Amino acid sequence: MAGGVDFALDRRRALAGKSGWAGLVHNRRVFLITIFASLGGLHFHGDQGVFSGVLSMKSFDNRMASAVNNSGTKGWLVAILELGAWFGVLCTGYLADKLSRKYTIVFAVIVFCIGVVVQTAAYHPSSIYGGRFITGMGVGSLSMAVPLYNAELAPPEVRGSLVALQQLAITFGILVSFWIDYGTNYIGGTGDSQSEAAWRIPLALQLVPALVLGAGILFMPFSPRWLVNQQRDDEALQVLSRARGLPPDSDLVQIEFLEIKAQYLFEKETSALKFPQYQDGTSRSNFLLGVYDYLSLLRSPTLFRRVLVGSLTMFFQQWTGVNAILYYAPSIFTDLGLTGNTTNLLATGVVGIVMFLATIPAVLYVDKVGRKPVLVSGALIMAACHLIVAVLTGLYHNSWSSHTSAGWAACVFVWIFSIAFGYSWGPCSWILVAEIWPLSIRGKGLSIAASSNWMNNFIVGQVTPSMMTHLGFGTFVFFGAFSLMGGIFVMLFVPETKGLTLEEMDAVFGDSEGLGVADQERQTEIANRIGLTAYAQGGDKGSREQYDDEPKA
Repeated sequence: MAGGVDFALDRRRALAGKSGWAGLVHNRRVFLITIFASLGGLHFHGDQGVFSGVLSMKSFDNRMASAVNNSGTKGWLVAILELGAWFGVLCTGYLADKLSRKYTIVFAVIVFCIGVVVQTAAYHPSSIYGGRFITGMGVGSLSMAVPLYNAELAPPEVRGSLVALQQLAITFGILVSFWIDYGTNYIGGTGDSQSEAAWRIPLALQLVPALVLGAGILFMPFSPRWLVNQQRDDEALQVLSRARGLPPDSDLVQIEFLEIKAQYLFEKETSALKFPQYQDGTSRSNFLLGVYDYLSLLRSPTLFRRVLVGSLTMFFQQWTGVNAILYYAPSIFTDLGLTGNTTNLLATGVVGIVMFLATIPAVLYVDKVGRKPVLVSGALIMAACHLIVAVLTGLYHNSWSSHTSAGWAACVFVWIFSIAFGYSWGPCSWILVAEIWPLSIRGKGLSIAASSNWMNNFIVGQVTPSMMTHLGFGTFVFFGAFSLMGGIFVMLFVPETKGLTLEEMDAVFGDSEGLGVADQERQTEIANRIGLTAYAQGGDKGSREQYDDEPKA
């Protein structure tokens, strides 16, 4: 960026608060809001953890035998949710920009609840398939809308921590769901005497956090950046003021607001110059502008780089094999020599505990340490764990009963893998993809990156049973190799984004280097026109002129 915008960034950094726990306490209002919004994270991995245990329950096996007892259809029982999520997240890019981040969350909750009800009442595999696809649509929408909402509400010095709260909620959902499965596993007895309530109750309990989120989010503020994009500037300024705990005329609030406004005006005026024929505000023109927004993600070199960074980050997150372990944990622990359904569920429950505990340091320190070191270290540890488990499985897969210590050692490395994912790729990948997009296409860009997550999640869920059957220990070698490649990718190609405002991402990805002289002059003119330069240089608080939202040719 140029001129007064550069001054503004420097002055905003000088006024900014601390990161880590001190920063969360200082920004306690927005901290509490994002904690509540992060209930959305409970839904996906709550379902994920619940269904992992449900698949191993005898009463579910008896009811859905035609689907459960075939490795191909069993994979579809799990993976159909990800296919629904992939479809849902692609639709959400438009909805998040049109309806608002807040109302998109409400809509997603409604869809999620419909899917849960269908699953809970299911008597045939077809109902499970349909219910999980609908549930997945809601889950996919939430997976995008919640980190987007949290990122746009958060101050830059604690944005990573606040976006990571969703991953903390996700791991808490895994923890709770595994232990709910363990408790309900005994309803009606064990074996063929087990009641169907053993699996219907865990599925139904997913409605509780969903209904709380859907009702409570209505009382939460809109995203200030979405409000600016809708030209609701007074509301945006008030939201920023309350979120930062400062008066609206304070320098920090004013500079942050004017930075957002400057980017909005620059993007709006750029659109007017490129597409003057579509500025009449009609539905047709707005639709075509939206189409060109998507096309710009492919045509602009700097935007396409963001697409690659976001999509490949999500690709590698899934091919670490984390969801293969979470979905099929009981089956994996059986293959590792642990016998008895109770033992399997207990071992699976520990996965939830260690992943939850490992996510807490990420919430507290990701804004101090940075995204890249966390992602690279996590990838290396996960790769090592996969390879060690592969070696143990290759040596003892035919003799676990006489090598129980080796079986438990493999189990421990699965837990260490869960710790590594919990502090690194779990939270940091979502932090990264939520913060790298320009304001005008943030919803659309994030939907593309999140769709990569869900499509690859779908593929992993679909192929893992067959891989475990046909590749055996080679499955762990395969995922270990992809974990290592993910670390190398981040090291070489992903920029560090800690401590930067969302408006600074253009410079990080080289947009400012590609600006022509006319664009740089227009940025400076906008900064001067709306009073950003005056605030950045410590000018009179009352000197900001009334800006004009009309595009300048």
